This record gives sequence, C-alpha cells and structure tokens, in this order.
Amino acid sequence: MSYGMYVSAEGAQAQNRRMDVIANNLANVDTVGFKRELAVFQARCAATADQRKNIPGTGSINNLGGGVTVRQTATDFAPGPIKKTGIPTDMAISSEGFFQVRNGQETHLTRAGNFKFSARGELLTQQGQAVLSESGSPVVLPNPQLPWSLTSAGEVRQGTDVQRLAIVKPASLGDLAKAGANSFRPLAATEAVPAAQREVLGGHLEMSAVQPTTEMVDMIQSSRYLEANMNMMQTQDQLLNELVSKILKS
Repeated sequence: MSYGMYVSAEGAQAQNRRMDVIANNLANVDTVGFKRELAVFQARCAATADQRKNIPGTGSINNLGGGVTVRQTATDFAPGPIKKTGIPTDMAISSEGFFQVRNGQETHLTRAGNFKFSARGELLTQQGQAVLSESGSPVVLPNPQLPWSLTSAGEVRQGTDVQRLAIVKPASLGDLAKAGANSFRPLAATEAVPAAQREVLGGHLEMSAVQPTTEMVDMIQSSRYLEANMNMMQTQDQLLNELVSKILKS
C-alpha cells in the first residue's frame, strides 16, 4: 500500500472520530449543564520518526508527514444559558464553580442543578447522588413536610436550620476528568468559591452549552473532509492498479 494511502486513511479515521464527538454533543443539546467536547487534532510524525529511526524535521524522504490524528477530546467549560423553570429544587450557579455530589466513595463536581428531594428530605441529583454541603455532609431537610427556601448564597434554609451548598472550583479546569452522569472527577484539590463570589439562582437551570447551529456546521465540514480523504484513497488505489498493470504488460 502506498504511503499516501496510509496518510489519507489516517485523515479519514480522524474525521470519523471528530464526527462521533460532534454527534455526542448534538445528542446532549437538551441535557442540563452539559459541556461540549472538542476533538483535538495533532500532526502525526512519519513512521520512521515514531520508531526513532529518524529525527523529525530533517526533510528526508523517510521523514514525510504522517497526516493527522485525534490526540484527545477536550471539554469546553463555557457556561450554558440560564433558563427559568419555576421549580424550587432547580438550582443554577450563575457565577463560577461547581456543585459537589457524592458518587459512591468519591466526590464529583457538576453544573447540572436539576435536583430533587427524596421522601426522607435528602437533596439528590437525578441519578440519586447526594448533594453535599460545605461541611461535606449530604444536604438533608430536618422535616421534609415543612417549607424551605434557597438564598442567593446557596443556603438551604428551613426554620432555624441553615445548610450552605458546597460550591467549589479547581485550581485549573484541566484538573477535571469526565466521570459520567454529567459530572467531573477532580484530579487535584479544589477550593471553595468565596461567599462574595457565589450566586445561586433557585427555580433556574443552566442548560446545555451546545449550540446546534455550530455543531451542524462542524459536522458538515468534517463530513466533507472525510469524503475528501476517501476520494484520495480511491484515486491512489486506481493509480496503483494502473501502475501494476503497466508493469505486468511491459
């Protein structure tokens, strides 16, 4: 197989992976607090450079470019639009930071505030994970039958009982890894968002940050690049067949 065939095949594979990422973004256009993913491309070195038989950048015949590949997917943490729902247990952070939730033995972070109260007064995510207070304990109403309120500082109040929601931020957004259920696993220590910078809106939700128009444009672009690479593979295959036929006839 020709070297160009390999390069085109890698390009097609990279665009196919990018289309998978875009399709997942579009599938979550209505998911509360969802953060879109981006496919990060990287130029591939020649096979000889990967095998350390040659030094990148020499410009020799054995150091041709190796096309591109998807190195990783990265999360775009841009905030989504805030939507008023009027549901008391819906909460949106209009400033920086994340809610803390308990997932098994781990503490995860999320911007999805579509919470609910259990029959025992436990504040839970839609997946049943406990929402944590600043003390690290689950938020539980003393009496689930009595009225409660939420302040802009993120305090759940019922009578004289006050529980402040844990709202934290990592030192770097790069310290967050996707953990499923629209949450993130912190890879390093987090810090509480200062009281003066906290703002929680009750009866509101941060919606998905995915913009359908942008994703559709990216999808069309990626599909055209994929088609171009497939056409290049077909053209190179035809040229190779013609070359072999001429050699056999000579």
